[in-house]
Amino acid sequence: QISWAPLLVLGYLFYLLLGAMVFQLLEKQAETHFRDQFQLEKLKFLQNYTCLDRQALEQFVQVLMEAWEKGVHPEGNSTNPSNWDFSNSFFFAGTVVTTIGYGNLSPSTVAGQIFCVFYALFGVPLNLAFLNQLGKGLNAHLITLERWVQKPGRAQVQLAIFLTTGTVLFLVFPPLVFSYVEGWSYGEGFYFTFITLSTIGFGDYVVGTNPNKHYIPVYRSLTAIWIVFGLAWLALVFNVGADLMEKFLQLKWHKPDLRLAEGVTTKLEDEPEQPRIHIPS
Repeated sequence: QISWAPLLVLGYLFYLLLGAMVFQLLEKQAETHFRDQFQLEKLKFLQNYTCLDRQALEQFVQVLMEAWEKGVHPEGNSTNPSNWDFSNSFFFAGTVVTTIGYGNLSPSTVAGQIFCVFYALFGVPLNLAFLNQLGKGLNAHLITLERWVQKPGRAQVQLAIFLTTGTVLFLVFPPLVFSYVEGWSYGEGFYFTFITLSTIGFGDYVVGTNPNKHYIPVYRSLTAIWIVFGLAWLALVFNVGADLMEKFLQLKWHKPDLRLAEGVTTKLEDEPEQPRIHIPS
């Protein structure tokens, strides 16, 4: 028997190194271009407004950065909707307990930060328990996945329906809505959808943050509900994929003793089949 654990570790590290090289190749040159363009724009601004010097401009840029970090959008004026009305606060609470953490908004008061810590301390386990129960409901319709060999046709049809329905509801249709409401392209909407449901949450795209648009009050609340159900579906898909990958690695690298094969087969035939679908947690 060959242990595949070291090979899995090496494969995992190789995957990270590959990702680092590809991201560097794709993004570094663009970053350099944007950085040079930004410096050029600052020079043009100073040339057009000679009453300002470089130090004053840098101080103003610092003010803009601090405003952005506090969740205040630099565009618009003081009449913009609050980031902490009930709808936005509900959406923020959802990003805390689901560990998405976009990073575009965070508590700025000491009391808010302390409450956020304890809120996440109890909210994250509560969210995992809720997703676990929701996953069990989804799992009830996937119990025949472990019987592919005995009944491949029906199980594959159920799996195809599950994947197709979830893909349409959580990955294909929502970007259309976000493209219409937010003014994004479909690719940007799909990118936001997957980054959100996978709990990566970069924060470069967040719904309901454009100060030039007027959103209905329940827009972000409905988005938070969509996120919860989408998390359960995608977590189950990831879980099944991880289980299949582990089985593939065991099949690939584990060579069973042929002398025991007959006895093992007999034992499995005598025992009732037990489903081994893992619930996402």
